[in-house]
Amino acid sequence: MKTVYEIDPAHSSAQFTIRHLMISNVRGDFKSVKGTVVYDPENLANTSIQAEIDVHSLNTRDENRDAHVKSAEFFHAEKYPSIAFKSNKVESAGDGELKVTGGLTILGVTKEVVLKVEGPSDEAKDPWGNLRIGASGSTKIKRSDFGLTWNAMLETGGVMLGDDVKIELDLELVKQKSA
Repeated sequence: MKTVYEIDPAHSSAQFTIRHLMISNVRGDFKSVKGTVVYDPENLANTSIQAEIDVHSLNTRDENRDAHVKSAEFFHAEKYPSIAFKSNKVESAGDGELKVTGGLTILGVTKEVVLKVEGPSDEAKDPWGNLRIGASGSTKIKRSDFGLTWNAMLETGGVMLGDDVKIELDLELVKQKSA
């Protein structure tokens, strides 16, 4: 049976990790994640996910870096204010895990990605009587595939930023009441 859930932005997040100066990882997150999940545990082919991330909600713990990453050299937030994901296939990947394939759109470029998802959890009732589930997902992309190509050469011969970006999602979903 299909059940509709809305992503709870106050209890959900999207994080990323990228190699910096070829020596360490820098992490950042987006504070605004919203969307809808239609979940059918008995027939995963009926399950769908649509999510949107507000690029303006970027946080890397450095205001100057945040401004640069939101600029036209990276996310061009004024022209492309959101990152979107729309699933086209959901399948079991073992006990308590799903493999979700879909289109990830960044800078107007859509590429297929596969999310490894842990969950969803069992439903739990919150203090206000709403039913909630949770799930976590991860994938890795090449930022250059989406047109995110800004970089700087280092005196040591390397580059400032790696091309691989690890993406992690932690979602809490609220069951929607039937119409």
